[in-house]
Amino acid sequence: MPYAQSPAALTDAPAVTELLNKIDEIEIGRPETDLHIVEAELKRPGTDLERDSWLIRDGDLLVAYGLLWDESGGERIDIDQYVLPEHQGAAARLLEAMEARALEKARENGAARAVVHLYLNAAPTLDTGLLRARDWRVVRRYHVLRRSLDPARDPFPEAPAGVRVRDCVAEEDRARVHALYQESFADHFDFRPRTCETWLHDIDAERLDWSLVWIVGTEDLGDVGFLLARDDREAMGWIRNLGVLPAARGRGLGGFLLRHAFAAFAARGRDTVGLGVDTRNTTGAPRLYDRHGMTVHYAVDTWEATVG
Repeated sequence: MPYAQSPAALTDAPAVTELLNKIDEIEIGRPETDLHIVEAELKRPGTDLERDSWLIRDGDLLVAYGLLWDESGGERIDIDQYVLPEHQGAAARLLEAMEARALEKARENGAARAVVHLYLNAAPTLDTGLLRARDWRVVRRYHVLRRSLDPARDPFPEAPAGVRVRDCVAEEDRARVHALYQESFADHFDFRPRTCETWLHDIDAERLDWSLVWIVGTEDLGDVGFLLARDDREAMGWIRNLGVLPAARGRGLGGFLLRHAFAAFAARGRDTVGLGVDTRNTTGAPRLYDRHGMTVHYAVDTWEATVG
C-alpha cells in the first residue's frame, strides 16, 4: 500500500506525540515528549498547517511527521522531521516536500534561496545518508544535560553580598526577562531577535509557572541576568534559558541562579533537572554546567542545507 500524505491539524497532536515518543524510545531510551509541547508547536504563530506541516501514514499507522516555521522573515527557514526507522522512503518523500516549501517560503520573504536548518538527535532514526545525498551538513551540536536532585544536597543558596534575586510573578517583570534574554543571548549562535509577543509564544507563556522564572540583580548594575525554568514536563524539571549580561559575567551569578533552580525543583519533589547547551558556547556555559554536576543525556545536531 502506498504512503498517504496529509497536513497536520491540532487534533492530530495526540498521534504526533505518540510517534515522537516511539522515536524517543529508540533514540534516547525512554519517551520524553509531552502532548502540550506538540500542541504549542502546532499553534506556532505564522505557521500555516495546510502548507507547513506533513503527516505520512502507512495504512492507519503514522510513520513520519514534519513541521516548518519561519522566524527570520528572510532566507533562514527551520524544520523538524521525524520518521520511524523502517520507513526511510517516507522520510525521503517528506524531505523533498519540506525543501520545496522552504524555498517557496523564503521567496515569499523576498529571498533568492532558503538556508534550511533541521534539528536531529546525533543518532537519529532518520537515515542521515538521505541528508548527505542532498548536500546537508552538520553545523552545530547541542548537548541535553541532566542532573539528579535531592533536597538535602540542594538547599537554596545564600545570595552573595550585593546580589538580589526575585521571581517573576509580577507581570511587569516578564517584559524585563524578555529584554534580558535579548541582550544576554545576542551573540549566541543562531540567535534571532524577537518581539516580546513572539517570545511569549515560544516559551508557551500561558502554561508557564512564573514563580520558576527569576531575575538576578546587583547593587551597582541593577538587573543583570535571569533563569527561566518550567515544571510541566513529565520526564524532568527543565531549565529553558539562563542568561547573564556581558558586563556582569565572571561574578558567579550564573552558578547562583543554577543552584537556586536546583533547590526550587528539589523542594517541589523533582528528582531530575535538565537543560540544553550549545557545545561551542563561548560564554563558558558548558563548563559551568559540568562544575555543577550536569552530565550528557544525549546530543542533538543542527543540519543545514542551502536550497535554490
